[in-house]
Amino acid sequence: PRRYGVLDVETRRSAEEVGGWGNAKRMGVSVAVLYDSALDDFISYRQEELPEMAKALAVLDLVVGFNIKRFDYQVLGGVCDFNFRGLPTLDLLEKVHERLGYRLSLDGLASATLSAKKSASGLAALAWWKEGRLDLIEEYCRKDVALTRDLYLFGREQGYLLFTNKAARTVRLPVAW
Repeated sequence: PRRYGVLDVETRRSAEEVGGWGNAKRMGVSVAVLYDSALDDFISYRQEELPEMAKALAVLDLVVGFNIKRFDYQVLGGVCDFNFRGLPTLDLLEKVHERLGYRLSLDGLASATLSAKKSASGLAALAWWKEGRLDLIEEYCRKDVALTRDLYLFGREQGYLLFTNKAARTVRLPVAW
């Protein structure tokens, strides 16, 4: 793709608070971060700025995310009137699941492939929302977007990602995107 973006969304409420993961559309958005390859920059959006983000997504040749179809798009659909599912999307977790038959974490893939780790957890981001610490949520979300972008680029250039299996061995996972 000529111009791609990488998207991650942090929520205001947990699955427990909205009656389960099936109700992601009720979680609300604290911060969404979009990396735009044409700008080589990360843009942060608050919930009230999501229509502006939707316009930015609409011009991309590809939107990349990690569990973006089952989670981020569900959350966004609950607060923004836009057809996110109509966007050309590469969900890295979906591709991993198709290949392995089970899911791997962003942290696990980033650790094995990039020797990089997530800076915090989604639960920490929820606590920060309650404390009004949008700065910390934005920093965490931006780092997750950078990890997802770097995994996407590694897989695109090398044709594989790495993960550590249950036997504690590092295994190559072939990918084609």
